[in-house]
Amino acid sequence: MKIMIIGAGFTGTQLAKKLINEKNEVTIIDNDEDVARHVESNLDCSVYAVDGNNLQNLEDAGIAKMDALVTLTENDEINMITCSLVDSVYPDLLKIARVRNYAYYVNTNSVKKIHADSFSKDHRPLYGINYMIHPDVEAALAICKAVEHGAVSEVLSFGENDFELASVQIEKDSVFNGKELKDIRNLASFKFIIVYVERGEDAFLPAGNTVLTEGDRIGVITKKDDINSLLELCGTKIDFIKNIALVGAGRIGTLVAENLIGKERPSLFSRLFASKKTAQNFVIIDSDKNLSNEAQQKFPSARVFCADATDESFIQEEGLDKFNLVICATHNHEMNMIISAYLESLGVGKSIALVAHSTFIDIARKLGVDVSIPLRDTVVDSIMSHLHGKTVTGIHTVADGVFEIVECDLSRHNEFSGKMLKDISIPGEYLILLIKKAGSKNYIIPQGDTVLSSGDHLVLIERAEDKKILKKFSEE
Repeated sequence: MKIMIIGAGFTGTQLAKKLINEKNEVTIIDNDEDVARHVESNLDCSVYAVDGNNLQNLEDAGIAKMDALVTLTENDEINMITCSLVDSVYPDLLKIARVRNYAYYVNTNSVKKIHADSFSKDHRPLYGINYMIHPDVEAALAICKAVEHGAVSEVLSFGENDFELASVQIEKDSVFNGKELKDIRNLASFKFIIVYVERGEDAFLPAGNTVLTEGDRIGVITKKDDINSLLELCGTKIDFIKNIALVGAGRIGTLVAENLIGKERPSLFSRLFASKKTAQNFVIIDSDKNLSNEAQQKFPSARVFCADATDESFIQEEGLDKFNLVICATHNHEMNMIISAYLESLGVGKSIALVAHSTFIDIARKLGVDVSIPLRDTVVDSIMSHLHGKTVTGIHTVADGVFEIVECDLSRHNEFSGKMLKDISIPGEYLILLIKKAGSKNYIIPQGDTVLSSGDHLVLIERAEDKKILKKFSEE
């Protein structure tokens, strides 16, 4: 596949690295010559130091031969205009734009919803953009999902189904501690599958003789209703979240608050993601006076403070050290980790911190942060999902970027149809975690004698740098 990326910032370069590792042909455009020179010396791709919103520049760089265009500049308008410009000449090119202006995102989705009949036919995509990605929405969704499960684990969902993947640590008192995987299934009354194990600096796909030990972090798939029971088996205590402190009243903080405590007029976000309201006492803190005032108007049921969340006198006066959960969702990602760790050291029960990318997850854990949400990785994962074509519906990076959970359809022309899983398995390389048989609405956890068929929808895991199995399953 040939992909052109406009904007060589962190997200652009991370996306390019993943695409290059998958043997795609990547072209990067950035109007900063120093940035372009740095990318050219570090990545095996074509790089042009020109303006990306000029069609002649794009054509000189080979836009006519591309399969997809991804616009990732810091300017939303440039990202959108560039897609619109390219769409007017190359309508068959897949176009993806990152936007940070929430109004653009909401209006686009609203128009598509109101005129769903038109857009389901041969209607050109709005603004010429096939997929619009909003980082804040993706991050807020992840935060709310973590809150729903007691802020003890990063949780992934796979569309509209009963299964979720939780990342949780094996504690000393866990019934799994010291047990081999083949012996732990009888310890639970429900079905689950251990997907991966993180041990120290290593991450690996487990086998039946893998022994779980205290300190291991495991990824586990089970039904939503069984997540809390699973966490208890891992030795994690589940407390009712009564008091929540949200640090940061910017866009992400606002989206989180809309979901967790609601407001008089439900937003698009709260309609897209409706979890159970958990908090009886909700506090919003931001050092910016304007943001604090706006939060007070939007959320009259919450207590809103314009304050420094690390101010000891403020913490004592408001009793923040007694809260069950603190969510740090400011745009200063390093500060989010520091505030979370500091408040936990004072007695806060659990913490969720928004971090820049997956590299910081391990650092945050060592500081004592319970759940870290990597903002930029959510964007890259979302883009990668769209770039893999219609058969791939989702990609989720896990285990600090070592593995990817992939949702895909088994293509019509594949070598696995009619075969049992035990006959195609390659231990240590990949695992098929869930299967939704063609025509069914429900996922199942497969067994060794499960037979694959064309049209089956799969959830699988493999190493991020190796897409051999995904290509075999999904390529037409």
